[in-house]
Amino acid sequence: MAEEKAAENTAAQAAPQVQMRVLGQFIRDMSFENVMAQKGVSGDVQPEIAVQVNLDAKKRSAEHQYEVAIKLNLKSKAKGLEDILFLCEIDYCGLFHVEGVAEDQLHPFLLIECPRMLFPFLRRIVSDITRDGGYPPVNLDNIDFVALYRNELMRRQAEAQKTEA
Repeated sequence: MAEEKAAENTAAQAAPQVQMRVLGQFIRDMSFENVMAQKGVSGDVQPEIAVQVNLDAKKRSAEHQYEVAIKLNLKSKAKGLEDILFLCEIDYCGLFHVEGVAEDQLHPFLLIECPRMLFPFLRRIVSDITRDGGYPPVNLDNIDFVALYRNELMRRQAEAQKTEA
């Protein structure tokens, strides 16, 4: 029993401890276009919202620091019509200090774990923007960043196979 605990302690000490700190968050770019108000359309409409999410990560010049961006595009149409109600685009970034992640796991870590930390803040911003734009606040559903990452990997593999053929 004592030998097992000693082996576990040795293994725990040998494995690097993952450390992640959020150094900062900011809006790099944001746009909200209230198309319906510009056209002078009024009345009660039921919005139908399409959400598109893109992720990006890059190394910063400081050691162990990375910038992760969530690019969100929302397009709202009137239910049953082709009229656009509003367009919202936001590029939300976080600066992270990440240590102890194996090199082969760094890419998924940056595109899964870091966006998970940023998302609640981005959700609140989108809610405020849409409410302030004259619509009911858009409360985004949780995003499965693991599925998003896997889908992007599959898309890239399919694209690579097309170019090889």
